[in-house]
Amino acid sequence: MHLLTIGLSHQTAPVEIREKAAFAPDSIEDALKDLKQTDSVREAAILSTCNRTEIYCGQESNEPIPVMEWLKSHSGLKSRELGNVLYNFPDDQAVRHTFRVASGLDSMVMGESQILGQMKSAFDAAIRHGTTGKVLNRLFQHAFHVAKQVRTDTAIGENAVSVANMGVSLAKKLYSDLSEQNVLLIGAGDTIELVARYLKQNRVRHIIIANRSVGRARVIAEEIGSEAISLSEIPNRLSQADIVVSSTASTLPILGKGAIENALRERRRHPMFLLDLAVPRDIEPEVSQLQDAYLYTVDDLEHLVKENRGLRQQAAEHAENIIDLQVVKFMRWKRSLQSVPVIRSFREDLDRMMVEELEKAKRKLKAGSDPNETLEQMARDLTNKFAHKPSQTLRHLEEDGDHITAGYAKRLFKL
Repeated sequence: MHLLTIGLSHQTAPVEIREKAAFAPDSIEDALKDLKQTDSVREAAILSTCNRTEIYCGQESNEPIPVMEWLKSHSGLKSRELGNVLYNFPDDQAVRHTFRVASGLDSMVMGESQILGQMKSAFDAAIRHGTTGKVLNRLFQHAFHVAKQVRTDTAIGENAVSVANMGVSLAKKLYSDLSEQNVLLIGAGDTIELVARYLKQNRVRHIIIANRSVGRARVIAEEIGSEAISLSEIPNRLSQADIVVSSTASTLPILGKGAIENALRERRRHPMFLLDLAVPRDIEPEVSQLQDAYLYTVDDLEHLVKENRGLRQQAAEHAENIIDLQVVKFMRWKRSLQSVPVIRSFREDLDRMMVEELEKAKRKLKAGSDPNETLEQMARDLTNKFAHKPSQTLRHLEEDGDHITAGYAKRLFKL
C-alpha cells in the first residue's frame, strides 16, 4: 500500500483559498466516507484547521490525481486556483511531512502545540467513522510519538507562542493600554479559550464570550471572571467592543459589513480592532473597507511570527534530525508488511504438512505399528516435505547461474 498526503496550508495558499478547501466539523463523516469510495483509496483521514487542509490516504497506487480531483470537487476550486498551492507528498515524503506537522515544524508559529491536538482529533474522527486501517493507524500513532520526542529532546517549544498569543500581541501594538478596552470573543474552542486567558493576563477591562452553545461559553467565562452570551445577542452588544476576536467553525460569516457599520455608528466612529482567526472566515472581508474598522486575519499575523522564528531555528534543526531517523524506522516497518502474505502462506503450508503427516501417523498407530518407528518416520517425512521445495529451487538457481538469488536464499535459511 502507498501513502499519500495532499493538501494546502498557510505556506502555500492565502486565506480566501484555504476557507474554500476547509471542512466543517459536521461534514467530516460524509467527506471521509465519500473519499474512501475514490479509486484505489483504502484508508483516509482529513485534517482541517485555520492554517491547513490535508488529506492522508493509504491507497493501492501512488497516483494522486483521483484524490486531487476529489478535493477540487469538494471545494469548488478551479484547477488554476489549486495549481500553485496544492502539494502532494508520496510515501516517505508523506511520512516526513506528517511527522513535521505533528511536531509543529510546519506551523505558522514554529513549535506550537495546538496542531498536535488537532491532528489527534482528526485521527479520532477517522477511527470513529471507520476509514483508517493498519497503515494510517501506525502513521498517526508514530507521529504522536515523534512529536513527544521532539518536545522532550529539543527546545522547539520554549520560545514558541500560539496564534492566539500573537493576536493579543497585535492588539497591544494598536492599544497602548489594554486595561481600558472591552473585548468580544466569538466562539468557545481552544483558540478562543487561549485568547481569553492571554487577555485576562493583560488585565483588559471586560470580556464577553459569545457562542452558539452558551453553556460552553459560560464554562470559559466562569474560569476567567467574564460574561457569556449567545450569538443572537451579538448585535445588541457589538458596539460595546473595542476588540473583537472570532474563531468559530461556522461555514458562513458571523459578522457582516452592515453589523460592523451599525456598531461603529453607535460608537460615534470610535475605532474597533477585529481579529478573524477562523477559516472559513467569520468576518466579511468587506469590513476592512470601513473607516475606523481595523480587520486582521490569521494570515496578517505572519510578520509577527517571523520575529520569533530565529530563536527556534537551532532547535528545529535538531528536530529535523529526529524526524529523519523516525521516517527511516517507519518506512522499514511499512516495507515489512510486504512479507506478511508470504509468511502467512509459508506457515499455512507448514500447517498443512503437519496435519497430513500427523493424520498418517495416527492411522499407523491405530493399525498397530510400533510407536517409535511411526514417530521417526513422521519426523523424516515432515522434514523431507519441508525441505523439498527450497532444495529444488536452490538447485535450479545454481543451475541457471543465479548466484545472487541463491545467496539470498542461503541467508534466509542461515546456511
